[in-house]
Amino acid sequence: MFKSLLIANRGEIAVRVIRTARAMGLRTIAVYSDADANAYHVAEADEAVHIGPAAAAESYLRPEKIIEAAKLTGAEAIHPGYGFLSENAAFAEACAEAGIIFVGPPAEAIRAMGLKDAAKALMEKADVPVVPGYHGDNQDPEFLAGEAERIGYPVLIKAVAGGGGKGMRRVDAADDFAKALKSAQREASSAFSDERVLIEKFVTSPRHIEVQVFADGHGNVVSLWERDCSLQRRHQKVIEEAPAPGMPSDMRDAMSDAAVKAALAIGYRGAGTIEFIADGSNGLSKDRFFFMEMNTRLQVEHPVTEAITGQDLVEWQLRVAAGEPLPLAQDEIPLNGHAVEARLYAEDPAKSFFPSTGRLVRLRMPQNRPEIRTDMGVREGDEVTMFYDPMIGKIIAHGADRHQAIGALANFLRQMEVAGPKTNLRFLERVMSSEAFRAAHLDTGFIDRHISDLVPKGPAPAEVIALAALGHLLARDERQCARQLETAEPHSPWAANDSFVLGGHRREVLRLECDGDTLMVGVEPSGEGWRIQPEGGEALVASGTLSADGALLATVGTRRLRAGFVAQAKGFVLIHEGASYGFDPHDALEADDAAEGGTGAVTAPMPGKVIQVAVKPGDRVKKGSALVVLEAMKMEQTLSAASDGVVASVNAGEGDQVDGGAVLVTFEEE
Repeated sequence: MFKSLLIANRGEIAVRVIRTARAMGLRTIAVYSDADANAYHVAEADEAVHIGPAAAAESYLRPEKIIEAAKLTGAEAIHPGYGFLSENAAFAEACAEAGIIFVGPPAEAIRAMGLKDAAKALMEKADVPVVPGYHGDNQDPEFLAGEAERIGYPVLIKAVAGGGGKGMRRVDAADDFAKALKSAQREASSAFSDERVLIEKFVTSPRHIEVQVFADGHGNVVSLWERDCSLQRRHQKVIEEAPAPGMPSDMRDAMSDAAVKAALAIGYRGAGTIEFIADGSNGLSKDRFFFMEMNTRLQVEHPVTEAITGQDLVEWQLRVAAGEPLPLAQDEIPLNGHAVEARLYAEDPAKSFFPSTGRLVRLRMPQNRPEIRTDMGVREGDEVTMFYDPMIGKIIAHGADRHQAIGALANFLRQMEVAGPKTNLRFLERVMSSEAFRAAHLDTGFIDRHISDLVPKGPAPAEVIALAALGHLLARDERQCARQLETAEPHSPWAANDSFVLGGHRREVLRLECDGDTLMVGVEPSGEGWRIQPEGGEALVASGTLSADGALLATVGTRRLRAGFVAQAKGFVLIHEGASYGFDPHDALEADDAAEGGTGAVTAPMPGKVIQVAVKPGDRVKKGSALVVLEAMKMEQTLSAASDGVVASVNAGEGDQVDGGAVLVTFEEE
């Protein structure tokens, strides 16, 4: 076994690899960009080497900088993690030329599976079933449109060099094909520097099921069973579980055999995943699954496989890379219980899951939960930047059965506290609590089909408003008392919330801004607390305390509740049952209200690059019309008109880099 390992990655996978390498007694070396100088993975490693600017193309995607860092530190092996250079055959070859062990498959295997069209042709020869479609070299738009007609709508356009849902578009009708093709090619070119695509039949009620395979250098290949990754948004996985719900034993055998065949066909070595699409319209069946692609690396969702098999797949990778045989034969690999993983992203579900950025002012989790594993890539206080994937981390639950695992994960998510950038935490908890999910009514359209329940619209619930008003009043009292102590002023009875009012009860109306809604909340002292009444709603009596660590311990009506309360420079964040709500109070007892900005403009939701401008000054647009296409974190976001109007100005052009909040389009006043 080698004695030192460089991890050519960042975030949670770098931390994950360091954890196992340290347990094996290896010296660990991290690499970092300008943006990651104080990152979690840097702090965890024994050594760290700076490799360039924040942009991945100038740091984590530069093979020569990684090799140079390995030589500088004497690293004997390099683990690429996933993403970045993990499936780059040239990087694997560069490691070999430098005399450094690449913890992954041979370059030839990476090339064989790296292009989806060539991989499908190879799998057909290996007698592995594939999805009907066009996987050829002709990229003429008219020809591809004709192939889509031949295959029959709906179809999927997929980037040949794709992954992570990038460069993928579903098309339901011929009229939409040309626009979807251009968008897919543009995104594929940006993400992979390769705009080529293939066309596939879109399978009805598709289940995304993959098989974990492992091969060593001694001719051994095994399957470590399957994972169901059907719950996706924008073709990117959100929830994964193992084993797949409703999987018949004969289908598990057939799918595992097909996966082993695929690995043998390319002379594979190390960890790999064979991804299949299964037609779940009439339940799973061994004759209705098709090869999609092979990922020649460790997968994000590998922890659920580790949970049901009791194996450490990173340790397997390191041992195989060192030349050792597989630790277990096929008939020795267990399948115990059920595991579910949820990916925690910095993104806003209410805005089509668009990535979010900012400092994590709160990241706290329940302790002493042996059934829960957390793989985090950041710590409280760290920054989520625009430069990389917005995943904060993963939460994995293992139970004796699916019901137990889901229940444990839902309970854990409900008690987590995350604040700063917008996250999908509450969305994940709602998925876990969904009757349809618990009943395993799964396919890749699940999230879109249930989006109104998973991301409900409307103002904050009355209970949340009461907690927010209570927290604001308690925090205000603390600030007033602190100011009086600093200035040595006597405590004024007029500032107290103790019902001392000349001529009757003191009552005031709080104005709280929350996610674009203005909430008018009446409050007046009541016993040890306050009577809180939102405009048009029922009154609730609330009392409580704010602890030094930002916990709001409250009684609202007859319920005892705990919420997170994070004071900020402007306003505060309330965290309740996994959901975070940003409040901006306009309080007459404190500062004057700030002047409000004008309306009638479309702004960039975050820093990004303008890909397309669809309007010009003087254009009359309808509500929902596309205005600007913005690219951020390698994903495209179309910014649309909120109402009918006439364009007054366009302040950015194609190719421009813009800051978050930049005004891109303005409209004439009515």
